[in-house]
Amino acid sequence: MAKTSESGAFVEKFILQPTSSSQQLPLSGLTFAVKDIIYMLKHGNRFDVDGYVTGFGNPDWKRTHSAATLTAPAVLDVLEGGATCVGKTIMDEMAYCINGENIHYGTPTNPCASDRVPGGSSSGSAVAVGAGLVDFSLGSDTGGSVRVPASYCGILGFRPSHDAISTSGVIPMAQSFDTVGWFARDPTVLNRVGRALLHLPNVNPVTPSQIFIPEDCFSLSSIPSARTTGVLIKSIEKLVGGSILKHVNLGDYVKEKVPSLHHFMAKGNDHAYNIPSLAALSSSMRLLQRCEFKKNHAEWLTTVNPNLGPRLSKRIWDAVRSPEENIGICRSVQTELRAALTDLLKDEGILVLPTVPGDPPKLQTDLASLEVFRARAFSLLSIAGVSGFCQVSIPLGMHNNLPVSISLLAKHGSDAFLLNLVEAFYDTIQEEAGFAEKFTN
Repeated sequence: MAKTSESGAFVEKFILQPTSSSQQLPLSGLTFAVKDIIYMLKHGNRFDVDGYVTGFGNPDWKRTHSAATLTAPAVLDVLEGGATCVGKTIMDEMAYCINGENIHYGTPTNPCASDRVPGGSSSGSAVAVGAGLVDFSLGSDTGGSVRVPASYCGILGFRPSHDAISTSGVIPMAQSFDTVGWFARDPTVLNRVGRALLHLPNVNPVTPSQIFIPEDCFSLSSIPSARTTGVLIKSIEKLVGGSILKHVNLGDYVKEKVPSLHHFMAKGNDHAYNIPSLAALSSSMRLLQRCEFKKNHAEWLTTVNPNLGPRLSKRIWDAVRSPEENIGICRSVQTELRAALTDLLKDEGILVLPTVPGDPPKLQTDLASLEVFRARAFSLLSIAGVSGFCQVSIPLGMHNNLPVSISLLAKHGSDAFLLNLVEAFYDTIQEEAGFAEKFTN
């Protein structure tokens, strides 16, 4: 099936009107798109029974599943906030990749670099926003599926605290990590959408107590520090002064404070190209993800034997065949990491990270050549994934004609604080990013 026009972002176009015509609603006048992992009825009405078939990125899934009989609460929240839905967006098959390439429906075109992947698995949702086709979009983020495409497409992407937004009406990938996230080009829109989804009141921004910069994590990135931490440091110094900036070795801190990780570090994760404790954290996350994915979808996979893209097929079937072992240790890692990072950040601390370890890969890059990049990416992405913390990816312009980003993390439940912070600091960060871009490209 060929992809539709408009940057190939959509798998299906339609209109779902807001549930109220009031012009005073917080999202009135805004348009949005929805990842094809989320259930929707055709009129956005709680009592309709005629729904769209959710495709999960694969034609065989769509063929073997019935139309939705409910609309996901996340979609209802933004419809009730006054926004208009214009369609469903393409995604990686079964949400099992961070590249965004789909052999069945086509790969959405990265609006920043057409020869590069858009990032996945919420590829179409990111492209729809990045290309200016909608004001915001909904996606899901389990292992990085909002944060990665936001970075690659040069837009804002927010992964909320785990369990802060209902995932009812969303096809599960791995429930211990699944979240409903969203994209926007404008920080005010990002905040408004977040308040609708999280049911948050309006509160005044709070200045962070401390901002932690882990130099070891930024050493994993191929992007010069002048285009990442340099931009942030200058912005913070200009806005609130540099006294709140703290440098930390996150790998050492996690190794000391998360003793259950030692089990995974003993299994050969001490790679020279990575941070041993974060590589172990990634291994723990992926083990639990595979276990939960298997429980959710093994029966369908083995019964239907669907046509899967060759770049994903082996990984998906490996998950189905993987043994269910050490799950208790994975749970201990989650508990220990959340406690350790909560103790580090306290109520109003921020952890800064590279969203991804470098430039978006070129389309159809051989997977073997991406091994180091993917390993580093999941080491970084697993920090919020395993802890359940909220994270936002912020664009920093372009470097060598490719998009650059940085991420901010806050403790679980601090979503309002993080959204307000992004809106308050965004213009200054963009000014500094523009200055850095001018003199480093």
